Amino acid sequence: MTLQLNKTYLIITILLFAIEVLIAAFLTHGFIRHTFGDFLVVILIYYFFKSFFKINSITLAISILIFAFIIEFLQLVNILEILNLQNNHLIKIILGSSFQVSDLVAYTLGIITVLLIEFKTKTNE
Repeated sequence: MTLQLNKTYLIITILLFAIEVLIAAFLTHGFIRHTFGDFLVVILIYYFFKSFFKINSITLAISILIFAFIIEFLQLVNILEILNLQNNHLIKIILGSSFQVSDLVAYTLGIITVLLIEFKTKTNE
């Protein structure tokens, strides 16, 4: 892993972050808020790291998926209550507050999507 700025990935990161902020700010329920946002967040994290580090795509993708799963399973044990952060609105948005199997599926599909995009763009170059 080496430090290297990739402007294309940085632009994608900024666009995905803007979409995530819009989803969080304007949608309070429904598929886009609860599932599509989770799908996008792993892609956002992937492109964020790819913006600054030259790292193997599969290694990064699997690491992000494991991280997302850990966060989701921490919700199962009510980590916000354990840390006395259940009333912190920002932390609840970032970490989530309830375990959902559908979130695990969304994270997995997001990682599969980003890897398909990566491999498709690499083979077309």
